[in-house]
Amino acid sequence: MERLIEVTNLTKTYGKQRGILNVSFDITEGEVFGFLGPNGAGKTTTIRTLMGFLKPDSGQAQIGGFDCWKQSTAVKRLVGYLPGEFSFDPALTGAQILTYLGNLRGGVDQAYVRQLCERLDLDLTKRFRAYSRGNKQKIGLVQAFMHKPRLLILDEPTGGLDPLNQQEFYHMIAEVHADGRTVFLSSHILPEVEHTCSRIGIIREGQLIQMDMVSKLKDIKQNDVLIRFASPASPAWFKDIPGVLTVEPEPDGTELHLTVQGELQSIIQVAAEHQAIHFATQEPNLEEIFLRFYQPAKQVKTEVAANA
Repeated sequence: MERLIEVTNLTKTYGKQRGILNVSFDITEGEVFGFLGPNGAGKTTTIRTLMGFLKPDSGQAQIGGFDCWKQSTAVKRLVGYLPGEFSFDPALTGAQILTYLGNLRGGVDQAYVRQLCERLDLDLTKRFRAYSRGNKQKIGLVQAFMHKPRLLILDEPTGGLDPLNQQEFYHMIAEVHADGRTVFLSSHILPEVEHTCSRIGIIREGQLIQMDMVSKLKDIKQNDVLIRFASPASPAWFKDIPGVLTVEPEPDGTELHLTVQGELQSIIQVAAEHQAIHFATQEPNLEEIFLRFYQPAKQVKTEVAANA
């Protein structure tokens, strides 16, 4: 597949304040890519650099073969963009805003615009100042989708939406994907990434720390294991097994709670040797995996040592 977005060693700082540092990734045509990180991690800086709003200190970003800074006008023709906070002239109605932005695009399919508004239950007669946060977000979504762009760049797209509209948004993303178009979705809401994305990148403190398929990332997850024994159990039984990160006894002394990275075969074998009567595992969701990427390594070591 053709690469649509190519980012190489992209760096942007704000004086002494952190921005992004040596960020590199590729996104192929037709992919739905999730860009994850907490507030302040560098998601919006990356997006603004892709959109040509910020000049990088070093490195390069390209969309469709166009340099995002030097050829930003050409880039914007390919993109439907939703900023983190969509704002517009407060005196204009929703209909006027969409007409104006549609004209800037050289005209859009008005039937499709009406369809998007109906799906999101958006009243276009109100002035922008009268809209709630959720309705402002709907205007932002419609203007991003309405010209059926080759690439959608969406910064926290479901902010302010109620659950029904969130589900409708997921359907809209699925339709874009089925149409062979590309989505770059920045978010800190992990369930929406699980719903919509096939591959993700995790950014922390301005640096990209993980890139993988959502399914692959869940394959390398840490399992939570609860083992119950007929008599009091010792954490020492498990502490030297490779992959065991934590072993915590439950209050009654007959149960152990383990956090395990990788295969469980050795855990099952040791549990059987000590007459385990109950063995349960829980697969963490993407949110739990994400939090573990932000857990300092020394904290994991301390937990193991404390329970040894």
